[in-house]
Amino acid sequence: MANAPSAGLVAADPRVLALAAQVTESREQDIPLLLLKLKGILSSASLGSEESKKIKQDIYSYDLTQYCMLVLRQDHFQLHGGWATAAQLAEILSHCCVGLEVKEDPEEFHKKFLPSAIDNLLVLGRRLQARFIRAIKDEEKQDFLRWFQIVTDATCWLVGGHIQLAACVLRNDHFLQLLITDDVETAILMMSVLHNLLKVNSSVLLQVDKETLHSVLDELVYKLSATTNPVIGNAATKLLLVVAKFCKQLVKLLTTRYKGLKGLLSKQWTGKGFDRDLSQLLDLLYLEQSNGKGEMQRQHQAACIIQATWRGFQTRKRLKKLPQAVTTLQRRFRAKREQELQHLKKQKEDEALKLQMQLQRQRAMRLFHERQLALLKIIHASQVDKYMEEMEGKSALTIQRFWRGYRARRNFHQQRQSLKEYKAAVVIQRAASQMSEERSKELHMQAQEKLAQFLLRSRLDQRAAQRRETLLVQVNTDVELLMNAPGLAETTEKDLDVFMSRSVPVATKARQSHNTMLKYTRWPWWKKLGDEFMEDDVIPDDDLSAELGTLFIGGRKSC
Repeated sequence: MANAPSAGLVAADPRVLALAAQVTESREQDIPLLLLKLKGILSSASLGSEESKKIKQDIYSYDLTQYCMLVLRQDHFQLHGGWATAAQLAEILSHCCVGLEVKEDPEEFHKKFLPSAIDNLLVLGRRLQARFIRAIKDEEKQDFLRWFQIVTDATCWLVGGHIQLAACVLRNDHFLQLLITDDVETAILMMSVLHNLLKVNSSVLLQVDKETLHSVLDELVYKLSATTNPVIGNAATKLLLVVAKFCKQLVKLLTTRYKGLKGLLSKQWTGKGFDRDLSQLLDLLYLEQSNGKGEMQRQHQAACIIQATWRGFQTRKRLKKLPQAVTTLQRRFRAKREQELQHLKKQKEDEALKLQMQLQRQRAMRLFHERQLALLKIIHASQVDKYMEEMEGKSALTIQRFWRGYRARRNFHQQRQSLKEYKAAVVIQRAASQMSEERSKELHMQAQEKLAQFLLRSRLDQRAAQRRETLLVQVNTDVELLMNAPGLAETTEKDLDVFMSRSVPVATKARQSHNTMLKYTRWPWWKKLGDEFMEDDVIPDDDLSAELGTLFIGGRKSC
């Protein structure tokens, strides 16, 4: 962050100074509303005047622009005024940066602060665009669209004041995401932003990499091909015309990369209300095509000759290998046909066997039923019920036998793991019973040593944690005491005793600093215009070495 103006320079604007003091002493949730006062301060001076430059310099020197950037990164639901406040702060940030001449560390301002401001504005624009698309009520959509336009205007204003930021905007991923949208209103605003970038810095498209350039041109051509809205078509056509007028290299890129662009423009967009710009763009594209036609014909003839020579060579090479290739092809064809025939034969045999087994089963079932009928005819009528009961009993026994077998197998599989664990336990117990008494004692001693080491480490860790907590509580108490300290006008002797240090080095250093400042205040004004004031008194080594081990802060002793 920038530092406040030093003594001896021109006095800062009292309004900026008062606002900076309020921001420093206010709560975090009150800072956005305080920063909105910058709008009135900026509008009090005419644009471009020396007074306006001085006010912007003071705002930057007292870090109010940094506060604006910090607020833009916050959650806007928690701000007083919400998205409206965020949009106004974006506008204020843009106006504070345009016309600002930073004298101290200008490299940080141009290479760090301004790109960060652009990124924050584009992030805010993406959030507003998403809110606008998801809004349902017309009134809510109009509000988000108005705030989105304020942010885009602020971005254009900032780029207009610092033209080197045009390339920074195009390279930013948030700008491409804002441009790649199907929403008509925000798409028109983003294309107007791109038009302003090209108007401010016409060479910006040659300053970015090919991937970024192709992404922008692809989106413009896509909008021409995917929509029938004349407003979108007019904006995209004007942008392509600006691109084509700037550089012939870009016209060549349009004709080679988008081969159907001329037909698309002439068929789909003729008679839509912007024929003048459309005809100019088509003339540039056709002119580039006619200029490159002779070169293209020569390249085409050369390509045809190369292709004819290569095809002749490949044909002669294939003719030499043709007999061997035919033999190989025939052999593979016969092998594949034989394999297919074998597969069909096996499939037919399997189907025949399946049919035969089904017929045998049906025949066996028929014979079984015939035997049952024959037996029923032989048995006397009074014995039929008894016979049926016996058959039902045998059937029930058969079903129960199969069920018990199934249940026993299932239980066996379930108990297999338990059986393995039991066997493993038996093996371990058998091995443990064979262990010697000396080995058992040795293992017992090792276990005791490891347990003692663990307990010692745990006690040490517990002591260290308690010491950290104690130091943290002490530091928090000291900070709270210092934050709640009264002003010099309200200080009493009791307050002085609380903050009195009993350490000789600290007291000596304080006495020396006090005497030095008194000496500095008695100097004449011309002596203060030189280099920075340096303390020339030296603390005696005896005083510095005394009681260096302890220091009393707020009436408590800290090591």
